[in-house]
Amino acid sequence: MNIYNETLYDSYCQQFTVDKIYFEQKTDHQHLIIFENAKFGRVMALDGIIQTTEADEFIYHEMLTHTPLLAHGNVKRVLIIGGGDGGILREVCKHSSVEQITQVEIDQQVVDMCKQYLPNHSAGAYDDARVNIVIDDGANFVLETNDKFDLIISDSTDPIGPGDVLFTSNFYANCKKCLSDDGILVTQNGVAYMQLDEVTTTATRLKPYFSDQTFYCAAVPTYIGGVMTFAWASDNATLRNQSISLIQQRFNHVNIASRYYNPAIHIASFALPQYIVNALENSV
Repeated sequence: MNIYNETLYDSYCQQFTVDKIYFEQKTDHQHLIIFENAKFGRVMALDGIIQTTEADEFIYHEMLTHTPLLAHGNVKRVLIIGGGDGGILREVCKHSSVEQITQVEIDQQVVDMCKQYLPNHSAGAYDDARVNIVIDDGANFVLETNDKFDLIISDSTDPIGPGDVLFTSNFYANCKKCLSDDGILVTQNGVAYMQLDEVTTTATRLKPYFSDQTFYCAAVPTYIGGVMTFAWASDNATLRNQSISLIQQRFNHVNIASRYYNPAIHIASFALPQYIVNALENSV
């Protein structure tokens, strides 16, 4: 039986049995593999790190998408950085009020292979007329663009290899430049218990550019080691403090089917475990 060992941590790892390999190749930017696992379905890994699985991807993608969209309430233009598997794009496209969606992915081969071997992730979203796909480095895009967005979602890999530039002060500063008034930036920020320094470093780097920045959480089985954190940054603190009744009203209005996200989860996700609270307080 073939075994896939994730290599994210030096002293700890998770293993997946590999029932079938659908695709494996060194792309122009990274090593990409998509394989079948009996529990998690199709699994994609980049450079030894599990990125997404069919079984639980909905948790990650719903929380990184619906939380800021419904907190804001009037998002028209969305920028997705990364997310080549199409899961974030799929969830954004469920919001009919969104008028334009730009997705910037560094690796065309990731998009192509995920369309072919992880088709349920995008579920046809790449064919949505509102979508513009740009093959570019996300950090370079936000540096050079003059466009403004109501929401930026950074669905990056961990800060290793090509994803490293999407965790820098310069990247956050350029995202701020691209946001409209009351705009929101959310980013994938790792499993806090295992990567606590990633949380505190992000908080320190966001602080100069956003008057309101925090994190929210979700438990995603694939990202083992505790809750995953998502960074949240805006200049409007009221957006993350909306009442549950308002979030419920907006959720009812968009009329989308979700499997993890709901208004109660939305509100509760901003309650951080004390070890994260302590770490953030000590990093100031």
